[in-house]
Amino acid sequence: MIIDGLAAVVGAEHVFGPDAVEPRYLEDETGGEAGRPAGMVRPADAGQVSAVLARCHAVGQPVVVQGGRTGMARGGLPRAGELILSLERMAAVEAIDGDAGLMTVGAGCILEVAQNAAAEAGWRLAVDIGARGSCTIGGMIATNAGGTQVLRYGMMRDQVLGLEAILADGTVISSLGSMLKNNTGYDLKQFFIGSEGTLGIVTRAVLRLRPPAIGRQTALCAVADYPAAVRLLARLERAMPGQLSAYELMWSDFFDAACAVTGQAYPFADTHELIVLAETESADPDALTAALEESFGDGTVHDALVAQSDRDHQRFWRFRDAIGELVGAMAVVEPFDVSAPIGAIGGLVADLRGRLRVEAPGSRPICFGHIADGNLHLALELASEAQRPIAEAIVYDAVRAVGGSVSAEHGIGTLKRAWLGHSRSPAEMAMMRTIRAALDPKGILNPDRIF
Repeated sequence: MIIDGLAAVVGAEHVFGPDAVEPRYLEDETGGEAGRPAGMVRPADAGQVSAVLARCHAVGQPVVVQGGRTGMARGGLPRAGELILSLERMAAVEAIDGDAGLMTVGAGCILEVAQNAAAEAGWRLAVDIGARGSCTIGGMIATNAGGTQVLRYGMMRDQVLGLEAILADGTVISSLGSMLKNNTGYDLKQFFIGSEGTLGIVTRAVLRLRPPAIGRQTALCAVADYPAAVRLLARLERAMPGQLSAYELMWSDFFDAACAVTGQAYPFADTHELIVLAETESADPDALTAALEESFGDGTVHDALVAQSDRDHQRFWRFRDAIGELVGAMAVVEPFDVSAPIGAIGGLVADLRGRLRVEAPGSRPICFGHIADGNLHLALELASEAQRPIAEAIVYDAVRAVGGSVSAEHGIGTLKRAWLGHSRSPAEMAMMRTIRAALDPKGILNPDRIF
């Protein structure tokens, strides 16, 4: 067995046989089923990862890479016979350059730990997702994670200045640069960002930090309809150019469920179909209020609450962050994460709701999204596992029809593998396969993910 020789590499206490792997390593946020792994190994640094992969490459042993296991596409669940390679021991914040605004972290570093370390140094790691307390930097890089601040600061790709990665044969690629500009041939780090561990294993990264916000205003707004939500977005962006940092839209199915699961009272006197959570970073505390008053005047906004304290801010975001609890309570769930042109999202939601009601009776959709960047999330509780292929066809066919993408920020993994062709042409997919074959000719890294 492959694990028999790995104790000499990482230490016997960090090698586990197939029956000694704890159940938590066989689970993810989707509740999918895992196969019986060949075992698990927990290396402590790039050298150990390199040695483990060299041995696996020599014998063709497939490897599945794990970070915080918060993925929503089942890319980190082991299949039968795969060796789990966990990066959880590589969790250090290694260095912070307080003058240049740079941070070097291990791939297993928890996002919230990195955020807190940046804040203590007077900076901000400007990427945030609901799983901040358990997701890892390496996993976020591997999936090019997005989250709530993409509108202003971009996806994970925009936070990475350099990284270290290990190829399937154990070759170490060290591209730990700290420069915004480096135009010397191919930008090799981009091969690994968003590759879902299929081209190499990211072990360390240099991240770009941003100054903390000089002011923050947060509002919950009840809008008339989807076109009104788009008008409000445009108005806020024009009123405060470059200062709108979050724009989250929650349909009533999501918001009502969030109230129930959090125990928070419905915040408005009347019920509404669409609720916007908007946040700006501005030195002018009155700018957001002025824009909202204008929106009241023309009927775009029906009601609004502006946070008057940090407690209000936390309360507003508690509604939006309830998605983890909602998904966790679903017995059979499909976490759809798609993108579409902003103008098409309202009609797309209406179409999906109607078709799911008829073709997947008993299913329960809850819809929300970062619509400013065209991202729609639909967490669908299914009445049975048999409804999954039906629901997938409904959603992904509708997304393709409006020129959207089957994955906005969660990646492909195994859950969306069959639908990649809805968003990528045969030529694009052939090129992806060519790149993968060049970097991992035996196909041992996260096999059968993406393709």
